[in-house]
Amino acid sequence: MDDLNGAFGYAPYAVGLGLALFFVWSLLWIVRYVRADRMMRASIRQAIRVRRTWKRLAPMAGLSVTDKTPTMLAQLSDSDGKKQHKPRVLIPSLKVTPDPFGVMVRANCLPKVSLEEFQKAAPYLADAWRCTRVSVLPDGPGQVLIRGVRTDPLITLTSHVPTGHPPKESTKWELGVDEYGMPIVVPLKDVPGITVGGLPGYGKSSLTNRLICDWAPSPAIQFVTLDGKVTHAREGDYADLAQRMFSFCGDDLEAANKLLKRLVELRRARSACMKDVLGVKNMWHVGPSEMWPLVVVNIDEAHTFFRDYKGSDPETKRLAALAAENARLVEDLVKKGRAFGILTILITQKTTGDAIPTFIRDVCPVGLSFAQKTAEAAVAALGEDIRNWPDANPINLQDPAYVGVAVMSAQGRPGFVRIRTPYVADEKAARIAEQTAHLVRDPFKLLEKLTGHTVVDLAKRSDEDGPEALAA
Repeated sequence: MDDLNGAFGYAPYAVGLGLALFFVWSLLWIVRYVRADRMMRASIRQAIRVRRTWKRLAPMAGLSVTDKTPTMLAQLSDSDGKKQHKPRVLIPSLKVTPDPFGVMVRANCLPKVSLEEFQKAAPYLADAWRCTRVSVLPDGPGQVLIRGVRTDPLITLTSHVPTGHPPKESTKWELGVDEYGMPIVVPLKDVPGITVGGLPGYGKSSLTNRLICDWAPSPAIQFVTLDGKVTHAREGDYADLAQRMFSFCGDDLEAANKLLKRLVELRRARSACMKDVLGVKNMWHVGPSEMWPLVVVNIDEAHTFFRDYKGSDPETKRLAALAAENARLVEDLVKKGRAFGILTILITQKTTGDAIPTFIRDVCPVGLSFAQKTAEAAVAALGEDIRNWPDANPINLQDPAYVGVAVMSAQGRPGFVRIRTPYVADEKAARIAEQTAHLVRDPFKLLEKLTGHTVVDLAKRSDEDGPEALAA
């Protein structure tokens, strides 16, 4: 009896503690709601509605199962076995998380209520939750991830403010968000080349601007740009970023040819000495470093440098020879530069064979396309399989609302994904370039410092005698 009285004596304290915890939880929730922006507040209200209506909605959407087996407690209370037990209706449990675009819902599966049933019910969930679209993906054994977006991320303009800090992983390219508001990140480790196509003004150069801004704070990455739509570095889309590049070339074919020859010479020199310097046959086995940086070769308006000139006059023949040699040099960089830390990005309006030769384009494993006018251009940019996915075809992006929206192959699953890429303001890009200009290093001089040989000598010895001659 004394123990019972003691237990009741603690009851007011337990109730008080429970009320205090509830008060703190409510206060934190209110503060979070007040501090949120308009879109986040709407998502928080949506999350509350999803939780509140789930038990009623799930059976109507076919996401419940009837369990006729009595529980252990019911069996113990029915000692004579004559009692009629009422079947239980089991409903998947939910964990709902709001974000600016909508809600992220994690649910557990039940017998006869698995991934397939959730995917079939997606249209009903979209209507009930007032979402633009709902997707359902596996989220581990016995779990599904339901993504509901209230506002369409593809037509929601977004901006990106570079942090100014070195990336945690220099080989990850953060592109933006997909049509469900999920971040899209492309690993670029061991990737030799990237192609980017699309109509003028739809975001191609802005895409690479973000990449440069995000990677600029890393001393293990160096940039070089060939921009076929300007003459000088102070012009065009890369004017604010030029000071973070160790070299820049405009639309002069002869200057571009000289720069590409130097880059191929760098590739040959690295090939000759990498085993001795890094101790590996593939740079990616140890990763880029300040003394052996990843060299990002950005070729914008690439068709300028590969144009097939027609004519018999001396000047046309000279330009045709330069363009043909440029194609051969870029082919060398794409096909042979991967293992030595050279990544080539080719940007053009139509990635058809006349703009980027197929012997270059078809060995670039990553391809993106902004809006296109013709099915031919879409196929050239994304491959024949895009014909089987008409909803994702970039010819559907010819609308001002889709400026900044690109399509690429969905890595790890069939089909294609549409991506809203963010805009980086010119002043933000200029600030990053100014802050990181001191990190610019010439990869040629770095290699000469590492080896004690000139790049020219390294390349020549590689051609004549192989890497073993360097030890002589």
